[in-house]
Amino acid sequence: MDIGPIVSTLRRHRTTAWLLVLEIALTCAIVCNAVFLIGQRLERVNMPSGVAEHELVQIQLGDLAAGEDRYARAQEDVALLHQVPGVESVAITNQVPFGGSSSNSGLRTDPAQRQPIVVASTYFGENLPQTLGTRLVAGRELVPEDYVNADAAVEALNEGRSKGLPTVTVVTRELGARLWPGQDPLGRTVYLTDTVGLRVVGVLDTLVRPNAYRDATAQYAMIVPLIMGTDKDESYLLRTRPQDRQRVLAAAAAALRKFDPQRVVTHTRTFDEIRREFFRSDREMAGTLLGVCIALLTVTALGIVGLASFWVSQRRRTIGVRRALGATRGDILRYFQTENFLLATAGIVLGMALAYGLNLFLMMHYELPRLPFGYLPAGALALWLLGQLAVLGPALRAAEVPPVVATRSA
Repeated sequence: MDIGPIVSTLRRHRTTAWLLVLEIALTCAIVCNAVFLIGQRLERVNMPSGVAEHELVQIQLGDLAAGEDRYARAQEDVALLHQVPGVESVAITNQVPFGGSSSNSGLRTDPAQRQPIVVASTYFGENLPQTLGTRLVAGRELVPEDYVNADAAVEALNEGRSKGLPTVTVVTRELGARLWPGQDPLGRTVYLTDTVGLRVVGVLDTLVRPNAYRDATAQYAMIVPLIMGTDKDESYLLRTRPQDRQRVLAAAAAALRKFDPQRVVTHTRTFDEIRREFFRSDREMAGTLLGVCIALLTVTALGIVGLASFWVSQRRRTIGVRRALGATRGDILRYFQTENFLLATAGIVLGMALAYGLNLFLMMHYELPRLPFGYLPAGALALWLLGQLAVLGPALRAAEVPPVVATRSA
């Protein structure tokens, strides 16, 4: 089809045409970046934890009793929880994946280093790897002989003694690669201070941080073999079958209350609930951005429909003349579709430049990654299809204009 008459017509309506081009450009720029941000949020929501998520429940206590041996009580509680039908494993830990609050340590590979190489999340708790269900990819699991009393470790550290301190640890694959790039971390020593070094005896496939806000450091975690006591900052993790979680959670909390009525159970939740709460804002943001995309596309489609309908009503006599001169319905239909395609193309080209500029702004001010190139042609294709679908109704009405219209008075 000769596009010369189409371009000539658009020049006579340049203001209206440019308004539609700008609307398409803004839609392209915003939708491309919004879809990219939605993808980023969904990727974060689906971040692997490295634990048996559907088998874990957590019980958090508010300890009101004082003056008792919290380690002895912890052992009593663990023994009590093991008696609850359906409980397969129990651990007391200082934190849980996606729990939000994280205990961190600056790590060095040489005690003489002044600054830590990386800050990693540090998990404590007897029998914790087995309860979490972490997967070992190299080395060995932590064994009972590796564990030491946490208070005794603090006392030994304060007194400058090595006896009473833990000597081994297991680290995630990502943390090992960060500390010793291109090398096997097994057998190497990582230093928490210039005097406390832990030999790596195992490498975990994945274990996410409790505050996994940045993907680059989300897997920087390690487990140190410390035995925890009952305290308001610790919690009980129980592993059970997925179908038994709610029953086990209720029965375990009731058993703890009955054993010591002075303690208050502050939280009882499954790991699925922990994860859902941690990523709630990400899901809400993704939903908001999706709503913005739908609204923009709807407004753009309505703009195309409105403008095309206006032009059809204004050009009925012209269309009738063309029909009288031999133009078929298909010719009229292609005319309006081609006209819309040209406008959409101009808007998309401008929109791609705006999308790139908007992404640079977000990178500079919000530390977002660069917009992948693939989003631009995908957005262009979506807007081309949207434009053709939106103009189809008015174009079909234009194609139905009879030649007799040409003989009527204006």
